[in-house]
Amino acid sequence: MDVNLEKEVGLVESILFLESEPLTVEAISKISELAVNIVEQCIESLKEKYASENSGIELSMITGGWTLTPKKEYWELLKEKYGNKNAGKLSRSAMEVLSIIAYKQPITRAEIESIRGVPPDNMIRLLVERQLIKEVGRKDSPGRPCQFGTTKEFLKFFGLNSIAELPQLDEEENERFELAR
Repeated sequence: MDVNLEKEVGLVESILFLESEPLTVEAISKISELAVNIVEQCIESLKEKYASENSGIELSMITGGWTLTPKKEYWELLKEKYGNKNAGKLSRSAMEVLSIIAYKQPITRAEIESIRGVPPDNMIRLLVERQLIKEVGRKDSPGRPCQFGTTKEFLKFFGLNSIAELPQLDEEENERFELAR
């Protein structure tokens, strides 16, 4: 680490520790009153610091911002106790609807029902309340039904930076998610 940046690195680290939401470099710059390029150097320095084997945390990019998270190898052990308490656990049905929306977005209520074979109304209401999904537009078809997609809260819940980081579906899973004709 650049000796001249020790205090700045400490300041950025403290900000990341205190903030509960991921922060962009620009947001960290504004809070710390440090130049963007200095914040970027601090981020690189922190990434190196947390890369050591004896560190239990790492600097992660989630929803376009930086945040401190437990290293993945420790998270499996810790998530039961320290998982997102506000989100709670989702039922199997809610996870199924959420998966369909995540992989097929934008998607309508009727299209979800076509895939699942049962009405998704209660699950959609629950997922909207939890802010994991939202209305993202209207389909250009008769009745102009609402289309649903995932939110930033969804990305945070699953520790993803973008929807592109979702695991790829295999052929069988992909067929299951196809709309019934």
